[in-house]
Amino acid sequence: MADMRAFRDEVCGWAAGGPGGAARDLAVRLGVRTAVLLEGPSDLAAVEALAARGSRDLAAEGVCVVSMGGAMSIGRYAGLLGPPGLGLRLAGLCDEGEQRFYDRGLKRARVPLRGFFVCVADLEDELIRALGTARVEEIVRAEGDFRAWQTFLCQPAQHDRPRQQQLRRFFGTKKGRKIRYGRLLVDALAPEQTPAPLHDLLTSL
Repeated sequence: MADMRAFRDEVCGWAAGGPGGAARDLAVRLGVRTAVLLEGPSDLAAVEALAARGSRDLAAEGVCVVSMGGAMSIGRYAGLLGPPGLGLRLAGLCDEGEQRFYDRGLKRARVPLRGFFVCVADLEDELIRALGTARVEEIVRAEGDFRAWQTFLCQPAQHDRPRQQQLRRFFGTKKGRKIRYGRLLVDALAPEQTPAPLHDLLTSL
């Protein structure tokens, strides 16, 4: 049975230069109405985890969450999925430092900016600030990563960095860690702790 993951895979292949026929067909068959464009897989993991916590089935709502593999791909994806292409409503998150790429790419694709929300630094930074560094370190310990975390803190480059920046950097030092902790940090949030960009994105869908 065709599912939203198949559509997402076809979209990524299309954006990489492949044919778009299968993506077009699946969009119709699945009733896709909205595409959420995110920079990377850790953002996707966090968004899907928060939706699941709210008992929302985004796929059943016609919402496809897409990891683009970097902010500079926004123009390509917006052109394929937005008004010039499939005509889907677009939404998403971007890092503060990458906002210029989103502004240019969305303008070129004639996509309104109102569905896109900006994270200070990035989504991991938002989640760490929301939970507090002590709580995040508790999660790191519970996941069995505390020894690796202590070793990381001994690196000279980390000595003068604030704890929040150290944690953010630690999550990016091993493949798959940002994705895993993206889900874990979201699961640890109390409802009132949800970072504004993440809350506003889900509310807008």
